[in-house]
Amino acid sequence: MSKQHLPDVLQMKMQTSNRCLPEMASTFLPAVGRVAVCGGTHGNELSGVYLVQEMERKRKEKGDSVWPVPVTTVVSNPLAVKECKRYIETDLNRCFSNATLSTPITDSTPYEVRRAQELNALLGPKESAGATDLLCDLHNTTSNLGLTLIHYTTNDWMTLHICKYLQTKITRVPVRVLVLDIPISAAYSLETVSKHGFSIEVGPQPNGVIRADIYEVMKEAVDLTMDWIKIFNSGTVFEGGDIEVFIFQKSIDYPREPSTRELIAAIHPQLQDRDFCLLKRGDPMFLTFSGETVKYEDDETLHPFFINECAYYEKGIAFHLAKKWKLSIPRMQVQK
Repeated sequence: MSKQHLPDVLQMKMQTSNRCLPEMASTFLPAVGRVAVCGGTHGNELSGVYLVQEMERKRKEKGDSVWPVPVTTVVSNPLAVKECKRYIETDLNRCFSNATLSTPITDSTPYEVRRAQELNALLGPKESAGATDLLCDLHNTTSNLGLTLIHYTTNDWMTLHICKYLQTKITRVPVRVLVLDIPISAAYSLETVSKHGFSIEVGPQPNGVIRADIYEVMKEAVDLTMDWIKIFNSGTVFEGGDIEVFIFQKSIDYPREPSTRELIAAIHPQLQDRDFCLLKRGDPMFLTFSGETVKYEDDETLHPFFINECAYYEKGIAFHLAKKWKLSIPRMQVQK
């Protein structure tokens, strides 16, 4: 997935968003009625697993009234959670494109493809009027991402307003918004089966480990999302304005030995743990095992993220690169 050049329409939108504009008209959206919170889409990312379990315990203790609307809690990949593995046969969070969701099921169909179709039936169907209104999918990363909210479009006003709200309320870690800008039909992760949705990525946390500080950040983000839903459904007007987002551009692989494809370098110490820093021409990227520095040679200054993510070694990704923009979002309120 490479985006060396943004589509013309998006370029125009971004350029426009960096200028002073007349106040945008209000957008009216239906009240949020159905919400899903999912954890364990990757079975070794434990904050979401334990947070979903805690939400289920709270429901048994206090009933559904504990939240402003009905909430479906789901352990997305129970077999992988049981084995504390990212997945059993294939990455579940790459199985929610329309093409994969419509794949006929046979005896050889991977478990995660079967599970994706089950989740789509439960929480979707994707791109349908009956889909869940809002879905939060909970993830951990081994990268120093802080709290990063990931979704797919630059004009999902509800999702962007929630992201903006979380940015104003959460102070213990940086809160960033990442837009992948892929057509929803091709978008492959779980939150895309709902009408509105985003992934909550919190790190750094090792796979198979639960850290209280990382768990608390994730819990705060989910609790504040529920608060936002209550406020929105009550009729409160959310003012428009600018929101800072990062737009995915391309991925960078590790240096490799040409014939065997074995790694010959690691992330440079000056880049390690500096997710969303500015990476400019001449900055160190990798340190070879023989001690040589590999520098960033592109002229365009970009922002690396998911630096040295453990799960991305198998995908041939050392980190992704993004461009920072300001998007203008309209005033929004519930449709009466």
